[in-house]
Amino acid sequence: MSDSAREAMEFDVVIVGGGPAGLAAAIRLRQTAPDATVCLVEKGSEIGAHIVSGAVIEPRALSELIPDWRDKGAPLNTPVTEESMLYLTQTRAFKVPMLDRVMPHMSNHGNYIISLGELCRWLASQAEELGVEIYPGFAASEVLIENNRVVGIATGDMGVGRDGQPGPNYAPGMELRARHTLFAEGCRGSLSKKVMAHYDLRRGVDPQTYGLGIKEVWEIPAENHRPGLVQHSFGWPLDNSTYGGAWLYHFGENLVSYGFVVGLDYENTWLSPFDEMQRVKTHPAFVHHFKGGRRIVYGARALSEGGVQSIPRLTFPGGALIGDAAGFLNVPKIKGTHTAMKSGMLAAEAVADALANDRVEPASFTTRVKESWLWEELRDVRNIRPAFSKFGARGGALYSGIDAMLLRGRAPWTLHHRHGDNETLRAASLCAPIDYPKPDGTLTFDRLSSVFLSATNHEEDQPVHLKVRSEAMWKTVNWDVYRSPESRYCPAGVYEAVTEGDETTLQINAQNCVHCKTCDIKDPTQNIDWETPEGGGGPNYPGGM
Repeated sequence: MSDSAREAMEFDVVIVGGGPAGLAAAIRLRQTAPDATVCLVEKGSEIGAHIVSGAVIEPRALSELIPDWRDKGAPLNTPVTEESMLYLTQTRAFKVPMLDRVMPHMSNHGNYIISLGELCRWLASQAEELGVEIYPGFAASEVLIENNRVVGIATGDMGVGRDGQPGPNYAPGMELRARHTLFAEGCRGSLSKKVMAHYDLRRGVDPQTYGLGIKEVWEIPAENHRPGLVQHSFGWPLDNSTYGGAWLYHFGENLVSYGFVVGLDYENTWLSPFDEMQRVKTHPAFVHHFKGGRRIVYGARALSEGGVQSIPRLTFPGGALIGDAAGFLNVPKIKGTHTAMKSGMLAAEAVADALANDRVEPASFTTRVKESWLWEELRDVRNIRPAFSKFGARGGALYSGIDAMLLRGRAPWTLHHRHGDNETLRAASLCAPIDYPKPDGTLTFDRLSSVFLSATNHEEDQPVHLKVRSEAMWKTVNWDVYRSPESRYCPAGVYEAVTEGDETTLQINAQNCVHCKTCDIKDPTQNIDWETPEGGGGPNYPGGM
């Protein structure tokens, strides 16, 4: 219901999230419905502020959205020129032969290494030229539902103290009301989660499974830079039962994007994705890429890895889910930008059709998705990610080759995700502790110095946006059984188990949060809720990175 203290604005369409999906939807809406009023809100301080850059993009969707993107100066400046996939042991690397045949879904021919933040800022400029209203620093914190229909969103109040009371700089949030609302929040969006629960959108589909991606951007000497190089790896340091791997891309002006993904269905409670990511840099296949360089950016983000088996019902009264909010990531390709953009474009076309014909719901969105190359692409790789869970890393890789080369994605069966990621941890007493080397401060680093490079900031007097529902449950489950897994899986040092005498409590350093959402996903009893902080809070990744 409307709060009388809040101002309200009316639009035809409100889009929540300024990533590739939301921006593509906004552009396509104005292309197909030029009279429609379109508003896009982004919780980051600016478009791209919450996107760690250094990604490989397949330009297919971009070419459909803006065919003359080259002439318009889209920042796709580093074409992929060489690539490899490596299987790592602790001291050696074995190159997967005939990559384009064994793993054709991983081929990057015709793709570009880009700054995704820079691309999003360029897309935002294209959207604004078409008349889209973009409001960065506006955090959508509430879904407006009336008569069981979503009628828009409300932004959060500003200037509320930790006691929940208005402070001297208090400003009430604003209602952005719309005939149609598109949620493009990315993985594990807080409002998307509420919408899915309210309308039971996940009924009948597999649990979503996630990965945690942790990334650094390095600046290296020009003589060591190989623009266009793409290198992926799997194997060490993860055991055979844990999904994950590393990437390394040379792009831009002497920049290297390095990162590591760990599947959040891992079992060993002592595993620390951050520390695994740090030690991969010491491997002979990686270490020389960083020689003489300096680390300039750090960030982390969860990724939806479930594929078509885990995509929820996409529409509900008054709106739809798009992009990684719905789970349109192609895991084997390690790409989600082109799929996110395509889903946003298809949703926009369905909404434009509904507006033109004065229909209440854009009912054709799901049909459009299932008749598009987007669905075909995800359907054909549907078995690869669950194969790694079922058969382990080596067996999953073998199955991937068989699926790609012999079955060509047309297997008469579908493998499924059976459990949520929060259900997979084993008790600390049943797991082998992992001895991680101490950081050297040159190649490997600790969490706090890393968070500093994300330029993360939250006003210290605002309410803590990480909510622990039951401290007693944290003590009896998280501590007593699993020995505080959140203190290891959080890549930003937000959670600390503090012991004084015989008492152990959980300390939350919310100001460190880089908005990765891992705690909301991996907590064993789903006892932690990630809620939207004040607009403009969180990381501020630099422009052009």
